[in-house]
Amino acid sequence: MDNRLFIFDTTLRDGEQVPGCQLNTVEKIQVAKALEALGVDVIEAGFPISSPGDFNSVIEISKAVTWPTICALTRAVQKDIDVAVDALRFAKHKRIHTGIGTSDSHIKYKFNSNREEIIERAVAAVKYARRFVDDVEFYAEDAGRTDNEYLARVVEAVIKAGATVVNIPDTTGYCLPSEYGAKIKYLIDHVDGIDNAILSTHCHNDLGMATANTISGVLNGARQVEVTINGIGERAGNTALEEIAMIIKSHHEIDIQTNINTQKIYPTSRMVSSLMNMPVQPNKAIVGRNAFAHSSGIHQDGVLKNVQTYEIIDPHDVGIDDNSIVLTARSGRAALKNRLSILGVDLEQEKLDKVYDEFLKLADKKKDINDDDILVLAGADRSQNHRIKLDYLQVTSGVGVRSVASLGVNIAGEKFEACASGNGPVDAAIKALKKIVERHMILKEFTIQAISKGSDDVGKVHMQVEYDNQIYYGFGANTDIIAASVEAYIDCINKFKS
Repeated sequence: MDNRLFIFDTTLRDGEQVPGCQLNTVEKIQVAKALEALGVDVIEAGFPISSPGDFNSVIEISKAVTWPTICALTRAVQKDIDVAVDALRFAKHKRIHTGIGTSDSHIKYKFNSNREEIIERAVAAVKYARRFVDDVEFYAEDAGRTDNEYLARVVEAVIKAGATVVNIPDTTGYCLPSEYGAKIKYLIDHVDGIDNAILSTHCHNDLGMATANTISGVLNGARQVEVTINGIGERAGNTALEEIAMIIKSHHEIDIQTNINTQKIYPTSRMVSSLMNMPVQPNKAIVGRNAFAHSSGIHQDGVLKNVQTYEIIDPHDVGIDDNSIVLTARSGRAALKNRLSILGVDLEQEKLDKVYDEFLKLADKKKDINDDDILVLAGADRSQNHRIKLDYLQVTSGVGVRSVASLGVNIAGEKFEACASGNGPVDAAIKALKKIVERHMILKEFTIQAISKGSDDVGKVHMQVEYDNQIYYGFGANTDIIAASVEAYIDCINKFKS
């Protein structure tokens, strides 16, 4: 069996479906270039028919990257495929990813159909896509809950129709690793013509088994894995690219090779986390802040005597450089530009100058500047074109007194001011803002996270605000957590559709 494992990254499609994680086209290109540098074989750039934004992103990503295959998702519908073909017209290597649900639940309740008709629709979609591209991937949605005998019939039929890759998704994250691995092996053993296609895994993490299921699939013959950076994705997320890459790298006995440059894992993780405003949990495997931290005295003693006592991965192998240059207020543009480049961010001189000015302001407030701080600064211009901007904020707060906030905002060039008291400084500031922006808004979620450590750290605030029966997601970052909260609220308001 071939020992080459293809890495199919769907951060820009499945990962971007997470509420509040949407990127604009420029940001998607930035991520796509980082994925190319990382060594990803296939980039799923979007679902072109779903929106004009997705359609345009697939076009621009196709222009921006060179050697990875660019993949566009479709349903088993001719119109979807036509739009995908149009979106992929500039791709050097192109793939259409089409498919349909195959579990009895999907067949009965989603399609109101039967098994034979589903096979006919699957075959028709693959044949139609093959008229335009040589590389067609078929997905059997909810394959994890599809009985193996019928799934084998579907897989055999689509391979005969011209599918070059067949995706076996555990759409609901329900399978046990042994069950998922056995499913892949059953297909390899029972599908006529299986050698003419690559079997792919696509596992969700609803029960925390995405990585285990994916590895089980690989051990049983799958040779493509569908993954995302940091494991982001709908609901509980997808299989994490960094986990699969480092499992393969660490377990030489598996004897499987990927094209991933693992030293670019950590900076790519941080860039995606920053652009998508999706914090990485501290204890996340491989890329979490605590992944290589040892607090137990017994562990510390062992690591000091021999690092391999408790570390199976060298931090440098994933791009964590303990000896990296520390940026302070005395650092110049060259040092900032170099660190941004290492993190996968290349800026034009005009943009670099703006980021450097903000960097100096932050460096005056903080002793040391870390990578996450830099990435926040590099992405801060996303709010420059917002209709509503915060001009100033002043808050009086303490123990035994009622908090009072006064603020000024600029709305399309016009200045407004208001003040209010509240149950705490954030409450007071938001009440003052609501006096200016008179809308019936409900704060549904409010999350504060320090980027690293220390009382002078930059705080990141994530908010959900409900307005007119729609949920909007906002983000703010500032060394002043009250200001970050107001900025996040304003970010939500700027996204209101009316």
